Amino acid sequence: MMAGKTHNTSRIDDLLASVSGDLLGELQHSTPDTRLRVERILLELIRPDPVQPRRVLPESIHTSFHNSRLTPTQSLRELVQLVQVAARQRGRPFSSVLELLPNPDDEREDETDVKLSPEEELLRDLVNLAVTIRDDGQVNPLTVVDVSQGVTPLFRIETGERRYWATWLLRDFIPQYSGDGMIPCIIIPANQSSIFRQAKENTARAGLTAVAMARQAALLLLTVHGYEIPAYAVGHDFYRQALELDLRSRREYTDVILSAMGGIDRIQFSRLKALLRLSDEAFELADRYHIEEGKLRYVLAVSPDYHAEIVRQIIDFNLTVKQIKELCEGDGLDTDTTDPLEKLPAAAVKMARAAQATNSTSPQDIARALMRQEGDVNIARARLQAFHRLLSEAERYLVGE
Repeated sequence: MMAGKTHNTSRIDDLLASVSGDLLGELQHSTPDTRLRVERILLELIRPDPVQPRRVLPESIHTSFHNSRLTPTQSLRELVQLVQVAARQRGRPFSSVLELLPNPDDEREDETDVKLSPEEELLRDLVNLAVTIRDDGQVNPLTVVDVSQGVTPLFRIETGERRYWATWLLRDFIPQYSGDGMIPCIIIPANQSSIFRQAKENTARAGLTAVAMARQAALLLLTVHGYEIPAYAVGHDFYRQALELDLRSRREYTDVILSAMGGIDRIQFSRLKALLRLSDEAFELADRYHIEEGKLRYVLAVSPDYHAEIVRQIIDFNLTVKQIKELCEGDGLDTDTTDPLEKLPAAAVKMARAAQATNSTSPQDIARALMRQEGDVNIARARLQAFHRLLSEAERYLVGE
């Protein structure tokens, strides 16, 4: 249920000054037992929310961690090792994570031209946050839900997961840590947990990727339609359930959902929800590389079998919206699964005839013809990649015959 709206923040001490009153104002304080309180809690007693729309860690590490195959320290070590491999391939190896931070004494001209992988950017940002916490203290507490059962205390993060991981990084990977392994938290009773407050926090901070916004939309819809939100890691199919849901049948929640999503309108909400139709691989790639909804909407027009391929082309060639639209509206990607006994499409016949001319056609001529046809080198390369995949699948079909 959605918590009733009040705006009584008189019980919050100075430590909460940096926390938005609007986010806390939705909490009810009916009895002394349900008052908000701030405590320093051991990191080991805190767990991130497994269905949090924003993925702090890469998907594979996220899943392993929430399935109890990795500890927090092991999860971060996996991330560090991923980044070390990428850095070594670029000829910039490092041993300490502090080496990822900009060095003002480094006068190499290529310092700002280096293109980092998503994992490198993530780790660098976490290291930067960890150093800030070390130097200035943790002035912005986490918001956690008390999910303790029996005598063992346990808390689930509602907001502040990046601060959680930065604190673990500070404790286990940055030299000369002098803290006590505890972190300040605003403790919320379990019956006052709010997915709407979490959504507001997400959108009010650095913002979400388009894919994370799609997950957020799904969680809000599933919640107001009475679906049980699990306390374990879920796959993409869990969020896809929201494709069958809408705002019309829950009109009383429309305004609060759109507000929690950052004040977007119904059209944008529908466009974000539609991203749940992306294939699993495309969904993860788009999330990792922060591809915006305006680009992804055109990918949905083609067969899901090609979603991941097109998203890779968007990443590799930095395609513009116009280029993506032209690529997806072309006739080379939306492959028909026509029965082979039926009349063959004219396009297939043309390609088969073109195969007879391979000995009399040079690669340079094909490249020039593609450039003349497309007028853009990135689209031309994307067409070639799509054509290469089509030919590979045709070859597998022949082997099967």
